[in-house]
Amino acid sequence: MSTQSFNPFKMAQSQFGHIADMLDLDQASRELLRNPMREHQFTIPVRMDDGNVQIFRGFRVVHNDVRGPGKGGIRFHPQETIDTIRALAMWMTWKCAVIDIPLGGSYGGVTCDPHNLSMREQEQICRGWVRQLAKDLGPLVDVPAPDIMTSAQHMLWMLDEFEAIRGEKYPGFITGKPVGMGGSQGRREAVGFGLIFTLREALKELGMRPEDTTASVQGFGNVGQHAVRLLQQIGGKVISVSCWDQKDNTSYCYKKESGIDFDELFGITDRFGGIDKDKAIGMNYKVLPGEDWLAQDVDILIPAAVENQITAKNVKKIGTKVKIIAEGANGPTTPEADKIIAERKIFMIPDLLANAGGATCSYFEQVQSNMNYYWERDEVLGKLDVKMTNAFESVLELAKKKKMYMRDATYTIAVVRVAQACKDRGWV
Repeated sequence: MSTQSFNPFKMAQSQFGHIADMLDLDQASRELLRNPMREHQFTIPVRMDDGNVQIFRGFRVVHNDVRGPGKGGIRFHPQETIDTIRALAMWMTWKCAVIDIPLGGSYGGVTCDPHNLSMREQEQICRGWVRQLAKDLGPLVDVPAPDIMTSAQHMLWMLDEFEAIRGEKYPGFITGKPVGMGGSQGRREAVGFGLIFTLREALKELGMRPEDTTASVQGFGNVGQHAVRLLQQIGGKVISVSCWDQKDNTSYCYKKESGIDFDELFGITDRFGGIDKDKAIGMNYKVLPGEDWLAQDVDILIPAAVENQITAKNVKKIGTKVKIIAEGANGPTTPEADKIIAERKIFMIPDLLANAGGATCSYFEQVQSNMNYYWERDEVLGKLDVKMTNAFESVLELAKKKKMYMRDATYTIAVVRVAQACKDRGWV
C-alpha cells in the first residue's frame, strides 16, 4: 500500500507541470490549473452504536469546473487525506476533458474505516457529509459518486438527505445510485468494462489477439472484478489477482497458472474486494505476497487498487514478457516509474483514459436522472464503448504523430481542452 511519505497531490502537480512545460503554457493558466479552485474540510460528529460521539473528518475539493459542474467520487478510507482528495479532483478534471464530457473535476471523502462501522453509523456519516456541503452541491454545481468503500446504498442515503434539506426531488444530484432509484443500468460495471474496451483497442494496435494473452491484476474490488470478467469473456486469461486482506492487514496474490475461475473467486470475496485466503487455498490457488502481482510472467498488467503502486523501487520487477499496462486505479504509477516503463516501450493505457468509464457512465446517469428517462443496459454500455474507443483513438493518434508516450499524449489533450476553455471564458 502507499507509504506515508508519498504525496499524491505533489505527483499530480508534477504530471501537470511536465505537460505545461511541453505546451509552454502561460503563467496565469499554470497557476489556475495547478491548484484547486475551492476546497472544504469539516468535521462530522456521529453518535455511535455504543452511545459515544465520534468525530470524523470530511473533505470535498473542486479542482476546476470551467467545462461543466464538478464530478467526482467520495471515498471512505482510514488513511484519507486532503492531498489525496486534491490529486483525485485534479485527475478528474483531466479525465472528463480527455473523454470529452461536459463536466469538471472534483472529489470528496471521509477519514473512516467502514470495516469497523455498522450500517447505521455509516448512514450517519453519509448524512452528516451532505449536511456540511448542501449549499455547494447539486446537479448544476457539483455531482458526487461512489469510490473506494462507498456503494449505491451510501449514495442513496446522501440523495435522501440532500432532498430532505432542499424539499424537492433531485435525482441528478448524485450518481452511482441503485438501479430503480435513479441509478443507471451498466454503471456498476462501467470502470472495469471501459478499461477492457481500451485494452481491446491497444491489443489491436499491437497486433495481439486477446485469446493469446495472459494478465495479472492488482485489486479485486468493483473495477478489478468487472475487468477480469470481461477480459475472460473476450478470450484473455487472468492468472493472478492481488488484494488486501483486512484480517491479516496485508495483501496476498492469488495465482492459478491455468487461469483463475472468476465465479469461483467472486464467490469467496467480501463486499470490499477481500478474498477469503483459507477458501482460496482449498481451491488450489497458490498464495504469494501481495506485491508479486507485478512480477508475473504475463502480457498485461492491470493495477486496479490504489495510487502509488508501481514506483521507482519496484518497477524493475515487471516481467520481461509484459507488453501492456492498463491502469484501472487512479495514479498507480509514479513519474519515476513511468520513465522506465517508457524506456522499455511497454504500451501504457494511463488512468485518465483507462478508468474513465466510471466518469463517463456517471455522466450518462446524470443525463438520465435530469431528464427522468432511463436507457437499457446495452444502450448504456454501447454508448460507453463509443466514448472510450473514440478517446483512445484520439490519444493514440497524437502519440503516434508526435512520437509521445501515451500518458503524455493523454495529458496534452486534456490540458489543452481545459486551458482553452479557461481562455474562452475570459478567466485568464
